[in-house]
Formats: sequence, structure tokens, C-alpha cells
Amino acid sequence: MEREEAVKHMTDVIAKFVAFTGKRLPDDVRAKIEELAEQEEEPLAKAIYKTMARNQELALKLNRPSCQDTGALQFFVKCGTAFPYMADLPELLRQAVVQATKDAPLSHNAVETFDEYNTGKNVAKNIPSLFWDIAPGRDDCKIYTYMAGGGCSLPGHAKVLMPGEGYEGVTKFVLDVMTSY
Repeated sequence: MEREEAVKHMTDVIAKFVAFTGKRLPDDVRAKIEELAEQEEEPLAKAIYKTMARNQELALKLNRPSCQDTGALQFFVKCGTAFPYMADLPELLRQAVVQATKDAPLSHNAVETFDEYNTGKNVAKNIPSLFWDIAPGRDDCKIYTYMAGGGCSLPGHAKVLMPGEGYEGVTKFVLDVMTSY
């Protein structure tokens, strides 16, 4: 297989995996939810668990993400220095996200803040995020994905600024939040 063809194949596989993981929770998570649902006695909590299970069924059936906020994708990459496609991974993963966003479809969560537009592709500066663990002398690569929703798993603050606040408003907001910690 030629290099270009191999990179394309790897991009397609990762895009399909990202699209799938937006629709189906991992088996261990599903099992734990089922276990907790069986133990639950409160009617409201039982209804919530039932809704969660139905949501998972419908996500697969309707080919839609199980959450409206599939988040800004993050990749945790453990890669050997001898992995032949190491240099291709940043762009390859970026293109996989673009493809998965279209095919899944995933929510459009990536915004170019200072250019003031949503890319519609879930990619922007440093999105998707890549976290590298380089393994000297190895020739394999493991890639873990994480869809970090807006606030559910990443601590942060959000605010809708008035258009006239401009960059000064962004700066003030960021500094106010940072200094509040």
C-alpha cells in the first residue's frame, strides 16, 4: 500500500470510529448504567435511566450522536518514534474529525474565536487537541478519543458577549474568570 493510500485508509478508519463513538457509549459504561438502573427505586431516577437507554437505541437507529454536544474532540496519542505515519498524524486526525463531523453528523463546536466564526467542521486552532506520549524505539501507535462537551467534563465558564465589547470584552472576561480561581 502506498503511503498516501495508507494515510487515507487510516483517516477513514479513525473518522468512522469517531462517528461511532459519538453514537454509542463504551460497553463498560453501558453495563454500569444498566446495573445502576436495576438498583434504582425512585420513579424519577428510573425514568431518567429508561430515557438514557432509549437515547442510546435511537442514536444507533437514527444514525445520530447520542448527545447534542459531541464537544471539541481530543486525541490522546501514544506513539512510537518509529511509527511510520507519526508525522502525518496531526493532519490525518484533523481530516478524520472533518469527515466524522459530516458523516456522523457531529455538532459544530469549533469556533475560530478571533476570526469570529464557527468553522462548521469541528476543527480550529488547536482543535482537535492532541496530547502526545512519545515511546522511543517503538513502531506502534495507540489513539484514544474523547469528546469533551462544553462544560460537562471540562471546567470552564461561558458568556455571550455583546458585539460591541470586542476583544477588550473577551480579555476582561478571561482575566476575570482566571483571577476568580
